[in-house]
Amino acid sequence: MLTVRNLTFGYDKKRPVLQGVDLLLPDGQIGVLLGKNGAGKSTLFKCLLGLVKGQGQIVLDDKDLGKMRPRERATLIGYVPQDISFGDLTVSDSVMTGRLSTMHAFCSPEDRRAADEAIRLLGLEEVRDHEVSKLSGGERQKVAVARALAADPQLLVFDEPTGNLDIANERLVLSLAKNIANERGISVLIAVHNLQFAFSAGDVFYMMKDGVIAHQGGWEIVNEETILDTYGIHAQVVQINNKRSIVYEE
Repeated sequence: MLTVRNLTFGYDKKRPVLQGVDLLLPDGQIGVLLGKNGAGKSTLFKCLLGLVKGQGQIVLDDKDLGKMRPRERATLIGYVPQDISFGDLTVSDSVMTGRLSTMHAFCSPEDRRAADEAIRLLGLEEVRDHEVSKLSGGERQKVAVARALAADPQLLVFDEPTGNLDIANERLVLSLAKNIANERGISVLIAVHNLQFAFSAGDVFYMMKDGVIAHQGGWEIVNEETILDTYGIHAQVVQINNKRSIVYEE
């Protein structure tokens, strides 16, 4: 379980970006982080990953991340960025870089086993010796997820994973996230702008505004009032074929 308590952070003392974030994400569930640009989503991720240090507490399965060294923290949290870059590495080598936080001078049999398992889980066996730069967008997304899973993390963080993807690959990301949460019991935290994707993916929702989680809970908390409060736009939440959908008002 991921627990964030009263997390504050500012790049300068005059303008705090996070102003007391509280967040709870159970094991094996997908949490969706929503909010306008500038609400603090990326800064919250940086605090989780240890790229910046805020005040407050971040606990993952009874482990206080604030008391850990960066290398130790990296074994617990896998990160899938929005902009994916692998250079000229092959799929196999790219996934192996996910083991750097646990690796010593050389790759151990355990490192190879973990990387091979991640490649298998993401269905990348046939392209494992191909250069990632020559793969399709969906395949590159799979490689990024496999790299994050190779470290055998307890939390997987996706930062705007659908921003540059077409509809087919959006659905691929959704399927991957659900499989990881359900089959491996890993908590997954996803920041997205697409509310329709959020409804399809999420178990828990966090609506962020002005550096705090203004609304937190199940799908029922994403409604006309909270959308207006979070985004400043008028929208209706409707049921279509037993699925929630968003209709934006002119």
